[in-house]
This record gives sequence, C-alpha cells and structure tokens, in this order.
Amino acid sequence: MKRILQRILLAAVSLLASGAAHAQPATDYPARPVRMVVPFAPGGASDLVARMISPRLSQEIGQQVVVDNRGGASGNIGVEVAARANPDGYTVLLGNIGTMAINPAIFPKFPIRPLRDLIGVTQVVDVPTALAAHPSVPVASVKEFIDYAKARPGKLNFGSAGGGSNGRLEMEFFMRAAGIDLVHIPYKGGAGAAATALLAGEVHTAFVTLSSVLTHAKAGKLRVLGVAAPKRVAAAPDVQLMAEAGFSGMTTGSWQGVYVPAGTPRAIVNKLYAVVTKVMNEPEVVKRLNDSGAEVVTSKSPEDFAGFMKAQTAHWEKLVKLVGVAGE
Repeated sequence: MKRILQRILLAAVSLLASGAAHAQPATDYPARPVRMVVPFAPGGASDLVARMISPRLSQEIGQQVVVDNRGGASGNIGVEVAARANPDGYTVLLGNIGTMAINPAIFPKFPIRPLRDLIGVTQVVDVPTALAAHPSVPVASVKEFIDYAKARPGKLNFGSAGGGSNGRLEMEFFMRAAGIDLVHIPYKGGAGAAATALLAGEVHTAFVTLSSVLTHAKAGKLRVLGVAAPKRVAAAPDVQLMAEAGFSGMTTGSWQGVYVPAGTPRAIVNKLYAVVTKVMNEPEVVKRLNDSGAEVVTSKSPEDFAGFMKAQTAHWEKLVKLVGVAGE
C-alpha cells in the first residue's frame, strides 16, 4: 500500500510539473529558439515568406526563429509535426490554404484536423496564384492559351503540388470553364517543385503562386498569362486578372497564416499575435513582400482568423466534392 501511495504521489507531482511547464508565463517566453515549420520544400511561396519574416521575428522576440522545412504528402507531414509538438510556443507552423483548408477534404483519413488540433494565431499574407506557361507554348494571353489548348486536346500538360493542391483545383475549375483538356502531372514538395518543373519545360503550364515565378517571368523564362486575384497586383500591373479574362470565380489567392498546437496557453498565443502582426505591418516587410508578389493581410484577432478558417474549410470542401479529387 505504501508503494502504491508513493507511485500515486510521484505521478501527481509529474503531472503538476507538466502543467506548470505548459502554463509558462508569457513574460518568460521565449527563453530559447523558436522553430517555424514550413510544410513544403524550399523554393515555394511559403518558404519565401518564412525566410523573409523570420529575421525580423527573431529580432523582435530576442530569440532565433529557425525555419524548418518539412515537405511531403501535400504538406501533411509538416502539419503533423507541428500539431504533435509540445504546446509551449516553441513550435509554430506557417500553414497555407492547401494544408489548412483544402487537405482536410482531400485526405479525410488524415489524423490531424486543423480546426481541432491547431490554434490559428493570425493570417500573414495573401499570395495571388497565376496561370503561367513555358515559353515553348506560343501564347501571350489567357484567350490565346485556351485557343491553343482547344486545338490540341490532351496534348498539353500541367504541373501541380499534388492531387488536392490549390493549383490542381484551380486548373480543374479552369479546364471545365474553358472547355479544354490538359494532362495532370503532380510533383512532391509543394509549389516550388511544380514551378521548377515549369521553368525546366517539363510541363507546359501550371497555376502557381505569383511570387514563385515573378522573377523568372521578368527574365523572360516564363510567361504569366493571368492572375487569380480580386484586383491587379502591384508587382505585375500589366498582367490581366483571370476575372478580366472571363473567369469571375477565380479570385482566391494562396493565403498563409501562423499556427500553434492546440493547448498552447492563451498568453503565449496573444504574445505571438502581437509580435507577428507588428512585424508583418512594418513598411519594409510590406514592401519586400509586395515586391515579391505577396500582399500582407493580418487578422483582427485569433478569433477572427478562426472564423476565416471555418469559412475557407467549408468553401474548399464543396469545391473538392465538385471536382471529385478526394482521397487522391
């Protein structure tokens, strides 16, 4: 009996210690480096944003923010790494439209559910997606591309970051609306891999984030035919909107946001919110992101971001069912 009581006492002490660790005061946070998980390989929009803002975040919190690329499985590997981390504020996730709002419908058996297992701190950017083509495709506009593709049904291909990626869904919607038939070629590692394949001429076209192809387009290595955004983008003012080309439903960009594991103390969530929104709205950060094709968008509060997440999840669930790519 005495040994049993000792074991119970030790277990209680351990539990209290664990709770105390999770209840770390925000005034003491952070006391060591913070890991920012990017669920994609280097080269895409998420990696670009993370590496642009991490130095300023490091300065602001007084600890290094280390970017940790965990690509694979359409971003699910990185999401699971972040969701299963200790909820102490030392692991944050830079999630995007694909990992947070689309994947739950694409992969219904994936054990991590963003709305349940992660806390949204704030949105940080909206990155317009663009219909880009390799120079070997002799077109200069959305209309010319449609005409060219209609004359070659099944002969052109397009790349994407995976079966249920934003780029795949956008292209499926575009093909149906335009009445064209392209062959899908998925790539692992996120939008960066698809953009690299497009640049190399492995695929003819793709919907990719504007930030991942803008430099190459300015150098003449790619052509940006249209941008899926509600208004013309400052970094590419001469490129027409997909809506202007007749596709009014194509106005959604690849938004990104900061998340922490569920169970993270509210005081730490609040501190992260204050720091991240401060950094994101600094003129120099805004300019750098705008120049790269991204628009800074921060949430009014974590609750505001949670509402946005719920609406986006419902929207993309409907589109996934319409296109019929769930479980791919």
